[in-house]
Amino acid sequence: MRHTAPQGYTSVAPWVVTDDTGALLDFITAAFEGEEIARVPVEDGTIGHGEIRVGDTVVLAFDRRPDWPVMPSLLRIYVPDADAAVAAAVAHGAQVVTEVSDSAWGDRGGRVRDPLGNIWWVVSRVEDVAPDLAWERMAEPKYAEAMRVAQETLDAELSGRDAGVASPPLRPSP
Repeated sequence: MRHTAPQGYTSVAPWVVTDDTGALLDFITAAFEGEEIARVPVEDGTIGHGEIRVGDTVVLAFDRRPDWPVMPSLLRIYVPDADAAVAAAVAHGAQVVTEVSDSAWGDRGGRVRDPLGNIWWVVSRVEDVAPDLAWERMAEPKYAEAMRVAQETLDAELSGRDAGVASPPLRPSP
């Protein structure tokens, strides 16, 4: 596929619809070193368009209208140091959903819910792991437990239940 997006933009860009786009842009700037590109207020006082660059991705956002449903986003962000980024997010009002841990596939990460309700999966690539080795590692208690906790904490957070549900992943058939 040919790259058709404008210079500096990726082919797919996430849109975040929120009740306070200004606060979202401020949070991303403070927690994830985002670089604000645009904040366009409209006549009714809301933000009709916002853009912020995080790494190589531009996240777009605008304020939700009162009669629209609340639609928190689920976003994954790769950062140099997941532990430091989660700590920075928490220092700027986020709540930990899933504690930072190592994955079988070579990432270290955890989840936070930002002050506006969006959930960020904050990860660092700590090692390159071949797919076959990642599947072997999934049988190791450390990695199986990390996967279980990741599934249960997200399910509990999204469902509102006290305890979440998890199910071990099945290796795809060749």
